[in-house]
Amino acid sequence: MQDAFWFLIGAGATVVALAPVVFVLLRSADRRARNAEGEARHSQRLAELGAMTEGLAHEIKNPLSTVGLNAQLLIEDLQQAPLEQAERERLVRRVETLRREVDRLAGILTDFLQFAGRVRLAPERRDLRTIIEDLSDFYHPQCDQSDVILGIQLPEHPLDVMVDEGLFKQAMLNLMINAVQAMSSDKQQEGASELLIGAASEGDRVVVTVTDTGPGIEIGRSEEIFHPYVSDRAGGTGLGLPTTRRIIEEHGGRLSVESEVGRGTCFRLDLPAAV
Repeated sequence: MQDAFWFLIGAGATVVALAPVVFVLLRSADRRARNAEGEARHSQRLAELGAMTEGLAHEIKNPLSTVGLNAQLLIEDLQQAPLEQAERERLVRRVETLRREVDRLAGILTDFLQFAGRVRLAPERRDLRTIIEDLSDFYHPQCDQSDVILGIQLPEHPLDVMVDEGLFKQAMLNLMINAVQAMSSDKQQEGASELLIGAASEGDRVVVTVTDTGPGIEIGRSEEIFHPYVSDRAGGTGLGLPTTRRIIEEHGGRLSVESEVGRGTCFRLDLPAAV
């Protein structure tokens, strides 16, 4: 009987001793549950906001196309109108300004929709050498027009990766276009402007590099350039690089940059090799 008595006393003491611990654990669990619920509500609000802004952009883009088309038709009518030449040219210039601004806004909305929308991959096994050669053939005329020497360096062995070819080409073209625009706007550049596309295997990864001889990127801005709406180009939306990084990351890859002011820039795309 005494043993049972002391057993109950001991058990009670243990419960009393553990009570603060149990209380802390319960409070912690309750806090985690509230935080999880708050994060779920926040994610839902972000999803709703994303859907709303995407729908709004579509609603704006459609009438913009109508305005642009009618501006073009109005220009054609003015060119045939029985007006004095000086007056006709003045009116045409005004409408052309309107049309250019409409086109610019439509481009901004296109870039926004591309950046804000879901990236839906349809990956297939592809040899990156073939994709890079296609891009080189496609973009060579633009480089020639901009006095940029375009070169590619590819290995003899295949570089197989699982990629959505259309989206990957889009990402690569964003980098190539940015490079050519940077070199074209560099008034102090001496010597030939060059754009080099390279690719190689590195273990279980495939690395693609896009290197230019442009003005380079200032120290401390290597991450800022990947933020939306950051652009040094007049009229640029600043969504090209963020979209490119997003596409590469959706492929399980990484996009990084190395640059030196006055010496050029190298973007590095690191992708998992196909097994």
